Amino acid sequence: MQMETVKSADGTVIAYDWAGDGPALIVSVGAFCTRQAFVAPGTLQQCFTVVTYDRRGRGESGDTQPFTPEREYEDLAAVAAATGPQPPLLFGHSSGAAIALRAAAAGLPAAGIVAYEAPFLNEDTPQPAVDPADRIRDLVNSGRRGEAVAFWMSEVVRLPAEMLGQIDGARWAKALEPLTPTLPYDLAVTAGGVPTAELEKITAPVLILGGKNSPGWLQHSVAQQAAATPGAQLKMLHGYDHNAPPEVITPILIEFFGAHR
Repeated sequence: MQMETVKSADGTVIAYDWAGDGPALIVSVGAFCTRQAFVAPGTLQQCFTVVTYDRRGRGESGDTQPFTPEREYEDLAAVAAATGPQPPLLFGHSSGAAIALRAAAAGLPAAGIVAYEAPFLNEDTPQPAVDPADRIRDLVNSGRRGEAVAFWMSEVVRLPAEMLGQIDGARWAKALEPLTPTLPYDLAVTAGGVPTAELEKITAPVLILGGKNSPGWLQHSVAQQAAATPGAQLKMLHGYDHNAPPEVITPILIEFFGAHR
């Protein structure tokens, strides 16, 4: 595993790792994740040069202000350019999937895209009582990052009550606090519902993934995304929800990308 950096269009330094051999496969992660969140199994590294990067504001990447969703698409484009002249393959999870899709729609060349549950909202999505981005910014700015973690898990992720009761004082929740300033970015790249007009512009082969155990609104969303994207395939994973592990995703990536080389 080797770490390198690249500068995005606005000058922000973006850190990335790469490992393996073969065509570049860039992984774009979701909320509360750094580049270490996706550990590529050996079988994936045998087929692809797997590139994982810290989205802005996370890990070893910078966070130039002001933020707009377009900055995230530019960050991905900068990492893609660093991998060489050939269009990369893209795998995105959650808000990282939204970035992969919207970056491709905005013109980023891609050899293929696998998008796992980009959480574009729809009429079935439960609505928080307050604007989540504003609430999180208020909590972060007042030094209450632990409350920001709890708010996200309660009002955005909507964890069951028994799991919410385990957050207070939990080591895993404490570890998420440094990433809370970036949560409004995750909301921004998925705002406005399924971006049908954007998805219609994608020319790369696309596989949309969803979990059969995920909430109904999310299953509805991925179906809408697949319907809006020209030629896209939709695959629902039995027994999984929003977080299928890399070892489950790997054979799907190898099969889909291998078929479209």
